[in-house]
Amino acid sequence: MRSLNRVTISRAALIHNFSVCRQLAGGAAILPLVKADGYGHGLIDCARVFAEQGAAAFGVAEVVEGMRLRQAGITQPVLILAGVIPQTLSALVEADLTPVLVERSMVAELSRLAGLSGKKLAVHLKLDAGMGRQGLLPEDFIATVQAVQGAEHLYLGGVMAHLPMADDRQSVNSAEVLRTFVDTTNQLSGLIKGKCCLHLANSGGLFYVAGARLDMVRPGIALYGYYPDGAAGKTVATPPLLQPAMRFTSRVLQVREVPAGRGLGYSHLFTTIRPTTLAVIPVGYDDGYLRILTNRAQVLVNGPRAPVVGRISMNLSLVDVTALGPVQPGDEVVLLGRQGAEEITADDIAAWMGTINYEVLCLLGNLNDREMVD
Repeated sequence: MRSLNRVTISRAALIHNFSVCRQLAGGAAILPLVKADGYGHGLIDCARVFAEQGAAAFGVAEVVEGMRLRQAGITQPVLILAGVIPQTLSALVEADLTPVLVERSMVAELSRLAGLSGKKLAVHLKLDAGMGRQGLLPEDFIATVQAVQGAEHLYLGGVMAHLPMADDRQSVNSAEVLRTFVDTTNQLSGLIKGKCCLHLANSGGLFYVAGARLDMVRPGIALYGYYPDGAAGKTVATPPLLQPAMRFTSRVLQVREVPAGRGLGYSHLFTTIRPTTLAVIPVGYDDGYLRILTNRAQVLVNGPRAPVVGRISMNLSLVDVTALGPVQPGDEVVLLGRQGAEEITADDIAAWMGTINYEVLCLLGNLNDREMVD
């Protein structure tokens, strides 16, 4: 028996979105971000789909995610984007993962462990070119490159940075970050032998920042069908458009008739002003459908939109279906996705929650029964 609340992921949409990103990337390699359980879409399932489509490498946050990919048979390089600490180095080396170093204190121990395993390990360096969150400052870059080059069992496989404002097409920041990144990495000429992969562009960089594609791009949210600047990005996008891959559905538990003047749910945050037909659904904040959606959200029931009314509980919510045709227990309710001609998007839910589509997808995808379809 499965939960009435079900997240389905469209394999066809993932493939389509990868194709869109590949077209935009030109000749640059593609490193799909599958961290955070594939943005709620499934770490392993998504990695397998993207591997079939030609992904050059994968990006995760922690070593444990990389180990899961290896156990699932993923053979491409897996970059540990959030950095490493001494306690994770042995597992990283054993699983042939690629560390992204944010400072040079790990170089000696990493080289020693790679040597004990008889390996020559690729490392990437993370440059803080303007993100201000993590990484090497430009003035520390050359010394760290030299430390890696001097380590017997390491070699410099790549250098990366991150764009903090690539979702804002009007910002001048992205051009400044790109310039800092290029100027700093130009110093590699003559320092290293062989190819060093330079990568900067996230989804926003891929879509909006000219010159940011370099050797490899790291799309995340775009692969899952959404634009980094949300609904505004979709409004001005040119075909082929991205296709949302996630759909979140539930079922009507009960249909109730209540009179005018009836307070609904905890704290009576909604009071009926007319005789009202309510559909009770088994969805609440335990499922990632947060309390802030109270009296704001809409769902699809038998096609049309219907408002969510009253306080959202841990496992129950109420939908006003008075204006709809007959609704029965067992009818499908769409909280995210398409039903008939209507669609609820993660951008819609994000607007009601006061957040971004990334957070919506992670919440719903990671907190509900999920499977890949088609």
